Amino acid sequence: MTALRIAVLLGGTSAERDVSLVSGARIAAALRSRGHAVTCVDPATGPLAPADEAAILARAIATAPPSRESLLALARSAGGFDPVHLMGPAVRGADVAFLALHGGAGEDGRVQAVLDLLGIPFTGSPHVGSALAMDKDVTKILLRAAGVPTADWLMAPVTEAQVRDALGLPVVVKPSKQGSTVGLSVVKRWDALQGAIAEASLYDDEVMVERFIPGRELTVAVLGDEALPVGEIIPQHEIYDYECKYTAGMAREEFPAKLEEAQVATVQRLALAAFRALKLRGYARIDFRLGEDGVFHCLEANTLPGMTALSLVPQAAAAAGITFEALCERVALSARAQAVRA
Repeated sequence: MTALRIAVLLGGTSAERDVSLVSGARIAAALRSRGHAVTCVDPATGPLAPADEAAILARAIATAPPSRESLLALARSAGGFDPVHLMGPAVRGADVAFLALHGGAGEDGRVQAVLDLLGIPFTGSPHVGSALAMDKDVTKILLRAAGVPTADWLMAPVTEAQVRDALGLPVVVKPSKQGSTVGLSVVKRWDALQGAIAEASLYDDEVMVERFIPGRELTVAVLGDEALPVGEIIPQHEIYDYECKYTAGMAREEFPAKLEEAQVATVQRLALAAFRALKLRGYARIDFRLGEDGVFHCLEANTLPGMTALSLVPQAAAAAGITFEALCERVALSARAQAVRA
């Protein structure tokens, strides 16, 4: 097999910056172990030196995302999410751009559109699918149309009376276009509703209010056209929040999940249906709640899921007998092959 020149894009200026840095550094190390020539590029600051990558891998992810102030300061000092770095020699000269960006401009289709215009193959979904999946309101509309169950929801601004009539309590309040549960709250008292909406609105101009589904938290990774083993997440907190996702010991993940054969077949079928309805490609992670009514309710689709040591897609791949190194290489080669066919 011919070694590829791969530019790993990581970091950026979204609230998921810290997670993205770790995902990208791990991906770079994995691809180098398979003989590929890899350069890491942060679209906010430029190419990373080997010492930068080593420092990222040596530190733990904080229990909370970076503050809005620190991200704004980074954007100001670095010139924001700078397309110049996307057009630099490390990216323009790559056979494949491996996207390890999470949230914001890195996952919502904007970077994908730039790379399309530059003619650079990239991993993950095309710009249209990325944009659809990032918008939770649009996602739910398309899921319903495809026959994939999802919890009832409203979009803010909403009154207490509207939420009471349509959803009741508890509800989940979250930014419509964020990931890693950034800005998310579970509201159990009416007097907390508007405060939760205000908190979520700090991270996005659109806020979703969604019926809370009590039950089991499940996830299905899709790789190409294959649904990998189903996983179950048992967090220390009520929900699988940022701290539980990225702090060792704060959640237990079981791959494969303890489900009946028919349940596994159903949720994998729904994951593939969601993947296709949202026009996704390459790989993604589709999250569900198994409600007390026995129905799998789709929560969201992650088009560039985390690839940290605690992340779910690498665990699902491992349960299918795929090492992390092989997973990263398979994703990169698939993106390259897709571009050649196109």
